[in-house]
Amino acid sequence: MNDEAVRIEARSTLAGAVCPGCGSWSRRVHSSYLRFPADVPSGGRQVALCLRVRRFLCPVISCGQRTFAEQLPGLTRRYGRRTERLRSTLAAVGLALAGRAGARLARVIGLSVSRSTVLRLVEALPDPEVPAPRVIGVDEYATRKGRHYGTVLVDVESRRPADLPPDREASSLAACLAKRPGVEVVCRDRAPFFAEGATAGAPQAVPVADRWHLWHNLSEAAERCVADHRGCLQVLAPDPAEPAPEPKKLEDPSDSPWPRGHRFADRTRDKHATVHELLAAELSRRAIGRQLHMTSRTVKLLADATTPEELFHGQWQGRPSKLDAFKPYLDDRWNQGGARCGKYRCRHRGAAAAAAAPPSAAPWRTGSGTGVSRPHPGGPPCSGFPR
Repeated sequence: MNDEAVRIEARSTLAGAVCPGCGSWSRRVHSSYLRFPADVPSGGRQVALCLRVRRFLCPVISCGQRTFAEQLPGLTRRYGRRTERLRSTLAAVGLALAGRAGARLARVIGLSVSRSTVLRLVEALPDPEVPAPRVIGVDEYATRKGRHYGTVLVDVESRRPADLPPDREASSLAACLAKRPGVEVVCRDRAPFFAEGATAGAPQAVPVADRWHLWHNLSEAAERCVADHRGCLQVLAPDPAEPAPEPKKLEDPSDSPWPRGHRFADRTRDKHATVHELLAAELSRRAIGRQLHMTSRTVKLLADATTPEELFHGQWQGRPSKLDAFKPYLDDRWNQGGARCGKYRCRHRGAAAAAAAPPSAAPWRTGSGTGVSRPHPGGPPCSGFPR
């Protein structure tokens, strides 16, 4: 033993071994040799395992295995270059990380293997024991759509494929189900060959129609029913060739705070009147939305409002703003002829502030003041500032 590796020499203490060809016990030693299987590291050090292995003579003359080497159970196997412990470790790494990533992790823990070796060890593992399926799902798949079809059997509880018959004949399905006597439920569509095969192969199983095919068949039946009674539906539906009557525009109420001419108020009044005209014509809200290209929420707001004034809310109401405290001063400057008062702000706050004026100052920037129509007095600009 040194700082890098640990050397272990061992030999078997059994008096004989079992012949792998005929299973006879033999004590006759033919020869011996040294075997060096790779093992997992121990404490960060490589393990050099040196085994003294004996070769025995088979006592049965008719056996084709004249001589054979002894194997240590749980440690070695025939033609194996790794111990069973190292094989199981690399196989577990391969199952978790596959080939390339598993090889990188193996090098970190001191095992130098390639990704192909890791994958080969994973492929050599025996298939896990799958419990007998209790609920089988049967459906078809296409190897070439419209020409060649096969059948797939799925374990519904574990969601894993159970079998793949090459065709969709009833005899093939019956043979697959006969191999599984523990099947209690067969979930399938209503194809006649599936029904016949399930009855013949698993007569004790309960046939169940799967949910997708039930909904699919129901939708097809509803579509056929509607198509058969299309003439009845056309009598009840309004004639699309007749143009919709133009809604009567409501008169401007005298007490409305929003006079005619405001684009928001006019547009809202027109939409409100149109929706209520169509409601009076006994059209549903969904039909109104399709005809006017409106969402269901917009139609609901317009239909629930008794008057258009109920819809004037949000940004169109007089909500408080940061400019309220300065509006009297701005009105006074405007009345004094301060059409170019923006120069005062530019002079004191910089030129960039003029371009970044808040939206609440838009009436004074556009020359409309607080919204009350007043003529420009025509006087000189802000006193104290040149033109």
